[in-house]
Amino acid sequence: MENFRKFALILSHVLMKKSNRSKVKERVIQFVWQHVMLLVSMFFMTLGVALCVRSNLGSGVISSIPMAFTLAGEAMKAPALTIGEYTNIMNVILVGAQILVLRRRFEPVQLFQLVVGFFFGAMLDANMWLTSFFSYGELWQQIVAQLAGATILGVAVAAEIRCGSVTMPGEGIQVAVSRVSGRPFPQVKMAIDTLLVVIAVICGYCFFGAWPRTVVGPGTLFAMFYVGYVVKLVNPHMRWFDRLLDYRPGFRRYIYGLARFIYPRN
Repeated sequence: MENFRKFALILSHVLMKKSNRSKVKERVIQFVWQHVMLLVSMFFMTLGVALCVRSNLGSGVISSIPMAFTLAGEAMKAPALTIGEYTNIMNVILVGAQILVLRRRFEPVQLFQLVVGFFFGAMLDANMWLTSFFSYGELWQQIVAQLAGATILGVAVAAEIRCGSVTMPGEGIQVAVSRVSGRPFPQVKMAIDTLLVVIAVICGYCFFGAWPRTVVGPGTLFAMFYVGYVVKLVNPHMRWFDRLLDYRPGFRRYIYGLARFIYPRN
């Protein structure tokens, strides 16, 4: 009887260790898959941004300052960096601003925003190259590019939010200011978006002595409101993306995961 109890204890201990290892493995898979989907969302976000920039009707808010510096670089009035590289520089500044605003309340894990921001900048350059093959000479083509870009951006932002990782630096500074000031997030977002656009206009006057209409134009104002509208519109219809996030990659679970994705439970 005593030997049986010892055997049961040993077996219980072994099973518990296996269970813990399985949970750790599950968390690792979940973390990796979550960030794979984040990268996919970011790819489409940068595709939307690139299309808005290519429209020449005005870039998106977050890309307005990098675009102003990129054009200045092409005119030999600033370092000749790509829009993605200038976006990376701006992301570093935005994370630094969060540290200054939050001070001791800044969580070190939020430094991961720099990694996310680096991938965002690299993907933006890739999508600027991909969209360079399209024609944007006619006004209707520019309008289509702006509308398509803002729509893709809105859907991608809705997906990015659901990934549950750290925020993008542009959103992080808005959250930080809202948290410290106690102001509602939408109010803070509008104020910071307006500030970024004003800085882009000032940069245009400093570099070219004129309003940078291809950087800050009617498309910029349109995107400021339309992207948020798209996010609000598609949010109730994102269950398909939730199912993708729930999927766990792995050969043994492939059929089950694919079946659950195609035939969702009620």
